[in-house]
Amino acid sequence: MKSLCALTIALAITVTLPAVAQEHGREPAHEGGHDNHAVGHGYIPPHGPEVHGEHHEAPRSYRDFAGHPEAPHVHADGEWVGHRADPRLHLSHPFEHGHFTLGFGPGHVFHLQGGNRDRFWFNGAYFSVAPIDYPYVGDWFWMSDPIVIYDDPENPGWYLAYNARTGVYVHVQYLG
Repeated sequence: MKSLCALTIALAITVTLPAVAQEHGREPAHEGGHDNHAVGHGYIPPHGPEVHGEHHEAPRSYRDFAGHPEAPHVHADGEWVGHRADPRLHLSHPFEHGHFTLGFGPGHVFHLQGGNRDRFWFNGAYFSVAPIDYPYVGDWFWMSDPIVIYDDPENPGWYLAYNARTGVYVHVQYLG
């Protein structure tokens, strides 16, 4: 009888342990069950924002769900919150320092190697953050954050630097 009891306990542990371990590694659901609206935590969008083709004012608030940043960000379902054509980003000479060529999108994750919002770099490529986006990079780790570069389809001469740690993106100009 003892061996049957021990066998039953061993079988129960064998069956339930993988399920418990799998559940332990899962990220908790966000308030209101908006898992597809999670922000940051290593998520990398599969593509850049869609073209809207018209100028829009900045939203009054970027915080569309509890716990989201008060900054332009990307949901885990690929929605780019706050992206728009902005006349304040008009450049008289777009791409005056050339074009960034090290790669775009999720297949090209770069790690910041120094600098600040005025001039930062990785892999020998230098960028500067658009002054209108300065408030959104105050918590970036300039020596390590994972950054993915996307074309900005609405604002010629600008790229979008997406921070996979924070889920926030900003407009950046390539400096060479």
